[in-house]
Amino acid sequence: MASVKEFQVTFDCAEPERVARFWCEVLGYVVPPPPEGFATWEDFDRSLPPEEQGKWFACVDPSGVAPRLLFQRVPEGKVVKNRVHLCVRAGTGLEGDERLAVLEAECARLVELGAAHVRTLPADGVNESCIVMQDIEGNEFCLD
Repeated sequence: MASVKEFQVTFDCAEPERVARFWCEVLGYVVPPPPEGFATWEDFDRSLPPEEQGKWFACVDPSGVAPRLLFQRVPEGKVVKNRVHLCVRAGTGLEGDERLAVLEAECARLVELGAAHVRTLPADGVNESCIVMQDIEGNEFCLD
């Protein structure tokens, strides 16, 4: 049997640091310390050749449990729906109106950060409510 491997989730984007800092706010993640020998990430970035500056940025779960998120700059914009998306588990263990109220409150907080509310999917007797959203560069994610 294969052993469990660590993994990171990588996002293609136009502005890696901006998108990473958005997701830090969404998930309670933090920016890791800069590489040894650099006081700040800005100092590290300035040490790179111009074509490499701002090319990527990461954020991590401060507890070290959840995967690292890496944001890498790509030249093309987003064209179609994501094939993979994050589900932010804001309503775990809740049902009905209580769940929907928690999801709507979190949705409002994320909209203030620059996310977009796409649609609310109400409970249907089989699945509980969830909210489909987009981050600041249009990547889909769900609040569930």
